[in-house]
Amino acid sequence: MSTTPTAASSPFATAAARAAHVARGVAETHPFYVARAEGARVWDTEGREYLDFVGGIGVLNTGHRHPKVVEAAKRQLDAVMHTCFQVASYDVYTELAARLNALVSGGPNKTLLLTTGVEATENAVKIARGYTNRPAVIAFNGAFHGRTLLGLSMTASSTGYKQNFGPFASEVYHTPFPYEYRGITSADALKALQYLFDTRVTPSQVAAIIIEPQLGEGGFVPAPAEFMRELRRICTAHGIVLIADEIQCGFGRTGKMWAYEHSGIEPDLVTMAKSLGGGLPLSAVTGKAAIMDAPAAGGLGGTYAGNPVACAAALAVLDVFRDEHVLEQAERQAAQMAAALGALKAAHPQVGDVRGLGAMKAIEIVHPEDQSPDMASAGRIVDLSRARGLLLLKSGTAKNVIRLLPPLTTPADELARGLDILTGACREVFA
Repeated sequence: MSTTPTAASSPFATAAARAAHVARGVAETHPFYVARAEGARVWDTEGREYLDFVGGIGVLNTGHRHPKVVEAAKRQLDAVMHTCFQVASYDVYTELAARLNALVSGGPNKTLLLTTGVEATENAVKIARGYTNRPAVIAFNGAFHGRTLLGLSMTASSTGYKQNFGPFASEVYHTPFPYEYRGITSADALKALQYLFDTRVTPSQVAAIIIEPQLGEGGFVPAPAEFMRELRRICTAHGIVLIADEIQCGFGRTGKMWAYEHSGIEPDLVTMAKSLGGGLPLSAVTGKAAIMDAPAAGGLGGTYAGNPVACAAALAVLDVFRDEHVLEQAERQAAQMAAALGALKAAHPQVGDVRGLGAMKAIEIVHPEDQSPDMASAGRIVDLSRARGLLLLKSGTAKNVIRLLPPLTTPADELARGLDILTGACREVFA
């Protein structure tokens, strides 16, 4: 791990300051403070350098502080920082909406801009309810849709998120997500959905089905294409709004702009956030105009929703995707990751599964004798990798899945170095 000189640390960049001033419920994966970041690398306040394969949990598909994104934000700062769009409009909001409308399949589309991912999922449900005049929502086991009341009600990836925060929103139902490594096929999941219709909520009462085309917090499990296509058929047959939650799996992470494209379907609404703003807080709901226009004026919005600085950054992100061929970079990255992780699985029976669409890859760490989750070994791999200069993050309901989210713009040599660190950490832990 290399080091670089840094200025003296702030008195607030300490573990003691964090413990004294930050709420205990805010988790800490890597116990250090970041001093600066660039591309696929970050440096802590002690000068240590790390390769960042977390990317702000999927926020930095174009990398830390991409120059075009930084410059666009600076230009906007010199013009307008905030007015509240529903009070006084600004063109970067409308321009971004138009570009997102063109990027999402189907159409004509319309877009609502917001601030956080959970605002997008909650507003997508509001829009679906307004359009259908129905109350119920169906989500999937393993899903993560946010931490607010309705978001947590739809989330089913970890009891740690829910704790004792209930009661939760009513009329939210869960059904199994197809997870073939754990024995749940598409046919099994579809039978369970039909059983839910038969026993708990009729299709005529369901406003929306919301699904991550590849689970994020739930362990990077991709939904099989045949399952997504059958879900589309069911929603169309019963007038149910199909919402694709692309907040983590969108913006090129899976090798296509949207993960739902792998199955050839068109969702009714798409939620997005994370890499949309290139590091600034911004989210959106984009979808079919007739559905998006169901709420009357005043039903949608937010004080900071679609902030002009974040919108300017997002327009630059889209320019980077176009001009720097980021989707092609993602395909090359996916091949490089697949080769390294495949070799890791072949060498170690503790790597029970390697999976993920495109460059949204993960390894599931298990006890080889029975394939049960091995959370302790996964944690040791993450810690040892950090000590050697690589930042990783766990996921999965048992926190035994190590997910990889390097910027899609990561140079091939830096990606190789990070994969080598992961390989060495696994070798040591499994020895």
